Amino acid sequence: MGQTIIEKIISRNVGREVKPGDIVTVHVDRVMIHDIFIPFVAEKFEEMGFQKLWNPDKVVLIYDHLVPASQVDDTRHFHAGNDFAEKYGMKHVHRSDGICHQLMTEALYVKPGDIVFGTDSHTTTYGCVGAFSSGIGYTEMASILGTGTMWVKVPETIKVVITGKLPSHVTSKDIILRLIGDLRADGATYQALEFCGDTVEQMTVASRMTMANMATEAGAKCALFTPDEKTAEYCEIELTDKDRSLKGDADAEYVRTIQYNAKELVPVLACPSQVDNIRPVSELAGTPIDQVFIGSCTNGRLEDLQKAASVLKGKKVAPFVKLIVTPASRKIYRQAAADGTLAILAEAGAIITHPGCGLCCGRTGGILTDGERVVATNNRNFLGRMGTSKVEIFLASPITAACCAVEGKIVEAVV
Repeated sequence: MGQTIIEKIISRNVGREVKPGDIVTVHVDRVMIHDIFIPFVAEKFEEMGFQKLWNPDKVVLIYDHLVPASQVDDTRHFHAGNDFAEKYGMKHVHRSDGICHQLMTEALYVKPGDIVFGTDSHTTTYGCVGAFSSGIGYTEMASILGTGTMWVKVPETIKVVITGKLPSHVTSKDIILRLIGDLRADGATYQALEFCGDTVEQMTVASRMTMANMATEAGAKCALFTPDEKTAEYCEIELTDKDRSLKGDADAEYVRTIQYNAKELVPVLACPSQVDNIRPVSELAGTPIDQVFIGSCTNGRLEDLQKAASVLKGKKVAPFVKLIVTPASRKIYRQAAADGTLAILAEAGAIITHPGCGLCCGRTGGILTDGERVVATNNRNFLGRMGTSKVEIFLASPITAACCAVEGKIVEAVV
């Protein structure tokens, strides 16, 4: 019997063939801790009686949600992280380099076939390069720091096949939103999403990151893409036969197969206040907005900023509308500055911020108040996430978001 990608990754790690439902102990290749959780991880680690990290070189600490500090208590997290890193010899500490999920692949911490855990639900992002990555809590993280191992139940897999050429105004963000709408928020609970088809093969790694990032919004344990030459270039590696074989076998068993014809897909929005409340943009056209946010670990990459700039070039943000742009990393910020993207955005009237999570988690500027609406490119639109519980958050692609910023209302991009 053939295997799915997740079954192959776990089988290779534990040294024997596994099947869905098996509970196994895996050897962890890398972990990520972010600033929100580091005080709790540190406290639990020492409470468990550990004296040293299993491997300091495999631990990455990233300050992104709370940078720069916007509340007095934020600095406690920074001090706790600094003290922990110094005490246990951690070298991989990023204090203001960007969002954790961008940095983990951009800084080459994750490779195809790796098993990676992080203290954030969107750790599923690293499946874009063919890694099994998933979010965990601080107790589980503390245990891994001391032992280098973690128990997991082998997930069942949903196969998602996308074929054909995408319309020019439809992006991978529209695809993943459509999928979440079809699956619903609990439709892939503790299952793997395995993406394939010629549409997926044509995607950049950045576009795949967007889809892997939001897999958790359908409850998925992980999301996986087969490594290819684009992966190799991005990860700065030579693909091995082992890497190339990380694809679902023809006779693998899937709990479900979902198919999409790319040319039939349209721009969509996730409407307040659930990520699975999906509607075509055309159905909401004309709805006034107050703000647009382009950024986050979902859509703050260079290609996202470039797409927004292509819409905004020679135009201005609508009166009384704020456009906030937040690059996902310092590297992306520099690239966007060098190629003129930031200049176009600034000329259009965008507020360009330092790299980080920013408004996605309701921090460091841009929060809204009762009755205001925002179109945003991040991954969640829950009540109170960007201000009061009466703020309406619509999730969209960078192309749709930029078009809305120009018009001051929800509008579908011109094909």
